[in-house]
Amino acid sequence: MKCSVALLFSSLALLCAPATYAVTIDMVSVGNPGNAPDTSNDPTGFGSVDYSYRIGKCEVTAGQYTEFLNAVAKDDPHGLYNTDMVTTYGANIEQSGSSPNYSYSVDADWANRPVNFVSFWDAARFANWLHNGQPTGPQGSGTTEDGAYHDVGNQALFGRNPGARFFIPTEDEWYKAAYHKNDGPTGNYWDYPTTSDTPPINTLPDPGNHANFHDLAGTGNGGYTIGSPYFRTEVGAFENSASPYGTFDQGGNVWEWNETVVSNFITTSRGLRGGSFFGDSGSLNASAGPSGDLPPEAERYFLGFRVARPIPEPSSAVLLCIGALGVAALRRWPRRN
Repeated sequence: MKCSVALLFSSLALLCAPATYAVTIDMVSVGNPGNAPDTSNDPTGFGSVDYSYRIGKCEVTAGQYTEFLNAVAKDDPHGLYNTDMVTTYGANIEQSGSSPNYSYSVDADWANRPVNFVSFWDAARFANWLHNGQPTGPQGSGTTEDGAYHDVGNQALFGRNPGARFFIPTEDEWYKAAYHKNDGPTGNYWDYPTTSDTPPINTLPDPGNHANFHDLAGTGNGGYTIGSPYFRTEVGAFENSASPYGTFDQGGNVWEWNETVVSNFITTSRGLRGGSFFGDSGSLNASAGPSGDLPPEAERYFLGFRVARPIPEPSSAVLLCIGALGVAALRRWPRRN
């Protein structure tokens, strides 16, 4: 009997053990569901979210994106790799070989900096890949083309699927994580995502309220925080300048795509927030508003992204594990007559 119970526990441990993945996204929880929108900044009305969720502590890095490319871009029909990644301002991800046997690499001193030259569609396909369990294979429905999102690349039909396990945050989700004061379901917001109403400073080391942006009157790097060749700091380098929810670099480093559609007189775009290493501190301010003048296929040196995910109920598999472990424990408990 003891052997049978031990075998059961061993089997359940294998069943219930978390899967190991090439890419791990550190997340922070954003609570206070039903918080009021921000009415103090112009434009107003952003930041109200009626549910709890998680958002990436940092921007997606060049190292994480390289793992993605090696998994699904041996042949790259959807252009997940941009050759500008190895030019000035790029993420320094190198492509080797030829289709259908491309491979990708990034040096260690670049791997922990945010990826750039990525479009909104690239970000959506990355989210699909995470949702699908980081599979290896051609770009298709089981890897990049379905999962969290459907109709990737089609602005008219594209949308988030019910049950998406990873996704690009909406503008409200992004805004709340960056600016809300994390003080209950209030309408209280900071002006900057460094937990401050005072414009940040762009130098390192970071005693607090610092970020990576271009200060024309500032440092000895031509106004950049670190200058050539990196320009972008390692994610989380401003360790004392987190948002109230614990995110880093929602101000500066790279502009971040969000899921919300923004329309203007020229095109229909997807939202951008947060500013970059190339712009000034005004872009970091909550009142800067969305920058929706780029279509979702745009790939630029100042564009990156972070991902979010729901806070789920326990899955059926987890519940099965808990129940089975409970039954096994009861069987081992000594009976009293």
